[in-house]
Amino acid sequence: MSFSFSSSSSSAVSSSYPLTPYGWDEDWAAAFSPYAEQGLVPGRVVRVDRGQCDVITADGTVRADTAFVVPRDPMRIVCTGDWVALDAAGGDPRFVRTLLPRRTAFVRSTSSQRSDGQVLATNVDHIAICVSLAVELDLGRVERFLALALSSSEGAALLGDGSGGEHRPQPIVVLTKADLVPDAVTLSHLVQDIEAIAPGVQVLPVSSTTGEGLDVFGAVVSGGTSVLLGISGAGKSTLANTLLGREAMEVQAARDVDGKGRHTTTTRNLLLLPHGGVLIDTPGLRGVGLFDAGTGVGEVFSEIEELAAHCRFHDCAHEAEPGCAVLGALDDGSLPERRLESYRKLIRENQRIVAKTDARVRAEILRDWKRKGAEGRAAMQAKRGRVR
Repeated sequence: MSFSFSSSSSSAVSSSYPLTPYGWDEDWAAAFSPYAEQGLVPGRVVRVDRGQCDVITADGTVRADTAFVVPRDPMRIVCTGDWVALDAAGGDPRFVRTLLPRRTAFVRSTSSQRSDGQVLATNVDHIAICVSLAVELDLGRVERFLALALSSSEGAALLGDGSGGEHRPQPIVVLTKADLVPDAVTLSHLVQDIEAIAPGVQVLPVSSTTGEGLDVFGAVVSGGTSVLLGISGAGKSTLANTLLGREAMEVQAARDVDGKGRHTTTTRNLLLLPHGGVLIDTPGLRGVGLFDAGTGVGEVFSEIEELAAHCRFHDCAHEAEPGCAVLGALDDGSLPERRLESYRKLIRENQRIVAKTDARVRAEILRDWKRKGAEGRAAMQAKRGRVR
C-alpha cells in the first residue's frame, strides 16, 4: 500500500546537514556546543540493546558502549530518541559520554508496587496512541494512555532536564484496522466515543489494508519525531511498515480469540520516514502504570475538574458531600458513571505513585485517611445510637 501527501517539513530530508532529518536543529546545536569543544560528536540513539546502542551520526550509524552513562536512576538510562555526545571516529569501542537534556519523556511506572519509572521514548513531538478496532474499545485504557501522553513534557522536567512545558508533544488517537468495521455509521460512532473522552485530541481511523486515513496520519508524523504506543496487536508495526513503504518491522497476526498480539516488536526503534520525520515503534505494552501524571489526568477529565471547581467544599472528595457539583452531574445524567469511576481510579493510582517519593503527599494522604476513618466511626456510632 502506498500513499502520498504534501508536507512543508519534507524539505528537511534534503538538508545539507545529515542529522537534520533526524530532528537536529539550532537548539540542539546550542546544547551540544560545550561537547563539540571537547572533540565529541553528536548523534541520536536509534536503538538500545544490552549496554550498547546504535547511534546515527553525521557519518552514519555506529555502535556505541553506554558504560559511562549507567546511572542508578532508571529514568536516566539511555533511551531511544535521546541525543548524545559520543567519542569521535577512531575509538574502539566508541563510548556515549553524556546525554543532552531531554525535551520530553514518555514515562510509565514499572510496577504498581514500586515507585520506579521507565522511560519509553524521548524527545518526541507526537504521541500516537494506537487502538485496534478489531476488538471492543477499552475506553479506560485510552484515558490512561492519554493521561501519560499529556504529562510527557513534565516527565522531562522530573528528570531535571528542565524544558518543562516549552516542548509539549501532541497526542493523537489512531484507530487502526478501520477496514474491519462493517459500516461507516458504526465507525463514526466509535470515533465519537473516543472524542468524548479525549477533549481536544485528534482521533483518526486508519487502515493499512485500504489506505484509509494514511495520508492524514502521514502528514502528521512528517513533522518532527513521533512515537507509536499501544498494546500488542494494535497494529503499530504494520502501520510503521506502511509509512516506511517497506517491511522494516516484523509483524504477526493477532489471535482471533481476543485480538491480542504476540510481541513481535521487542525493542524500541527509531526509523527515518521517506517523506520527512522520524518514527519510534515500541513493543506492545501489557501494563501502562501512571507516573506522576496528575496534570495529564486533570486534562483528560477536564469536565470533572471544571465541575469540581463549583463544589461547596474546596476539598470535596465527590463521594457523599453536600453541594457536590460532580455528584449533581452524575445524578442528572450529564456525567457518565463510568467516566467518574475511571477518574477516581487514575487519581488514586497516581497519588500512590507520587506518595512513594514525596513525603508531603504521603502526609496529606495519611491525614485524609484518618479524617475519613474518624467520620466513618462517628457515622457508625450515630447509627447504633451511641452518640450522647
